[in-house]
Amino acid sequence: MAEGAGPRDGEPPEDLTAAEAGMWQAFRNGSVYDLSSGDALVDDPHGGHPWGPERTVRARVVCWLLLDGPPALAGRVSSLKLVGVRISGTLDLAGGTVVPYVEMRGCRFERDVLLPEARFTTMRLVDCSIPRLEAARLHTEGDLHLPRCRFLGGIRLTDARIGTDLLLNQAVVHRDRSGRSIAGDGMSVGQDVQAEMLESHGELSLRGATIGVSLSLRGARLVNPRARLTLNAPQLTVERSLYLTPAGVGAHARSGMTPARGTRIQRFECEGGIRLDDGRFGDAVDFEGAEFTFTDEQELSLRRVQTPELRFLGQRPARGRVVLSGARVVNLMDRADSWPGPGRLHMGGFAYENLVPRGPFPLALRLRWVDAASAEYTPEPYERLAAVLRESGADEDAREVLLAKQRRRRESLPLAAKLWGYAQDWTVAYGYRPGRAAVWMAVLWAAGSVAFARADHPPLKAGEHPDWNPALFALDLLLPVIDLGQAGFWQMRGGWQWLSTAFILLGWILATTVAAGATRTLRRT
Repeated sequence: MAEGAGPRDGEPPEDLTAAEAGMWQAFRNGSVYDLSSGDALVDDPHGGHPWGPERTVRARVVCWLLLDGPPALAGRVSSLKLVGVRISGTLDLAGGTVVPYVEMRGCRFERDVLLPEARFTTMRLVDCSIPRLEAARLHTEGDLHLPRCRFLGGIRLTDARIGTDLLLNQAVVHRDRSGRSIAGDGMSVGQDVQAEMLESHGELSLRGATIGVSLSLRGARLVNPRARLTLNAPQLTVERSLYLTPAGVGAHARSGMTPARGTRIQRFECEGGIRLDDGRFGDAVDFEGAEFTFTDEQELSLRRVQTPELRFLGQRPARGRVVLSGARVVNLMDRADSWPGPGRLHMGGFAYENLVPRGPFPLALRLRWVDAASAEYTPEPYERLAAVLRESGADEDAREVLLAKQRRRRESLPLAAKLWGYAQDWTVAYGYRPGRAAVWMAVLWAAGSVAFARADHPPLKAGEHPDWNPALFALDLLLPVIDLGQAGFWQMRGGWQWLSTAFILLGWILATTVAAGATRTLRRT
């Protein structure tokens, strides 16, 4: 720069190029400085058409304007508004305080943009080509907008503080040397993070981030198939909702809205694992229409997540696992065809209060859902489902769930206990169908009455016996505690003795299973 020239007198330095001098004057005037040609193919910042010196400004001149620029013209507010400009060199504003408003549209950056520990009011980079954005501990009072930008070497926003909104809609971000596309660990955003139709190639990391309103990844495509995680966001706090849902595509689509009927939609797609462990979401976590592509080692991990509503309405992943261990939700909204199969669903300690199925979800499929939750028998998923059904008034369904629990438990028992379990199941269904005992008793009583009517039954002592009554005799054998005054007065021989013994044993089995079932019933109440 020419000595003696500087921003304080308002005149541009002598060694500025024509493009830089025009930018200098536009800055003082607060007007848009547009160097685009009007040809969409030539002006595409992501294309291969070269931009010459007539469209090029040096990054250090841009830094000079932003950090120590000339005063605004009378009645104007200085600001940097560039369109179709190529910035050569490294734009380094690290640690600086930028007061003017900054907006760049359709610009090309030759090298990285360095903003660590810088302070802005609002910064908007729209549809720009940027090798890499390094903005750790960046602080903005207003928005940080990066829609439709392309970053070949990733974005770093670690511990950044964004006063209002962070916009990444339709941005394309490639991985850095560490494999991350966006590093936003510890980031704080005052309002929304909108990353709709974002295309991320690498790990999107939001560990410990805090978002004041909602995080929208509607229609985003996250790709990191070779690594374990694609979205890595443990301990994420979102005051309202997380949306991993479809987005509308087209002129009539509105950001943040459910796509209207007839609108072409783009699903949320994820190739690689998702980790949302220990997250806190104030309204909902929404997976409606989401499409997951996992390897056998990858998973959708929702361990210890807390949210009022979990909308598990995505497509069933063909491989990988879904883990809900320790999660706590109020409303579980789901579909029967969204959950993975046996061995790929883990729900240990998963607590939910209400089931809100979307579409048909009969009890038989709900029991398969619980069965799929663990390779080995654990009572907790069955008891949780039974409690929720009972609270909703479906007592009969709750009993069916608890019966299914006993049958699943029986598979893990030794042979003797397993046989006793089969006896309880066949007779009174482990006490959950007590009417069966009455039916068995009636059938045995009727059969015994007919059989013992033909029995040879000499009395034990002549003159000391009641009148023979085959019906009372059969009932006296079947009731193990009550004495009806028949069984002890007659002598049975041969096959009748064996039949009498069988009736006594069957009576004891019925009585014991009824007592076991009654005990379980009392424990439940």
